[in-house]
Amino acid sequence: MSGSPSSAGAPPGLVDPATMRDVLGHFVSGVVVITAAGPDGPIGFTCQSFASLSLDPPLISFSPSRSSSTWPRIREIGSFCVNVLAEDHEHHSAGFARSGTDKFAGVDWTPAPSGAPVLSGVSAWIDCTLWHEYDGGDHTIVVGRVQDLGADSDRLPLLFYRGRYGLGHAATEREETR
Repeated sequence: MSGSPSSAGAPPGLVDPATMRDVLGHFVSGVVVITAAGPDGPIGFTCQSFASLSLDPPLISFSPSRSSSTWPRIREIGSFCVNVLAEDHEHHSAGFARSGTDKFAGVDWTPAPSGAPVLSGVSAWIDCTLWHEYDGGDHTIVVGRVQDLGADSDRLPLLFYRGRYGLGHAATEREETR
């Protein structure tokens, strides 16, 4: 393995946030949009921290930022849908990450069994009820119990790697360094 510890000489427990972001950016993640049927219409936000958690009982997890203004509103509703974005959904990723806009303007969707929006063309969707929440530092760790789900195996997921969408630039960077 190449590279040297970036925190050599630093006291244990002192990790530079920029270094942590850079190093953990080497882990490829998918991008999801968490949606719910709000009392005044649909609501949602982009989230990159998502994982399958348990098959028995069926549980998933995701981690919204503590600064999220949308997650507290979804928490009150108690049910939500995780939309696994497809590779051509960069616009949804960016649109649902914005604050103060109508995130659903021009967005086609159908209701999941809970009523939460399933965005058209997603790779997969997971309809959940809130199971539990845990402290996660500057994020909240949310665990949802899966109530229903579906996938379109023809739709590839949107990937996020080293601060960008997709993996194409990684192959290009490797070729340029040869």
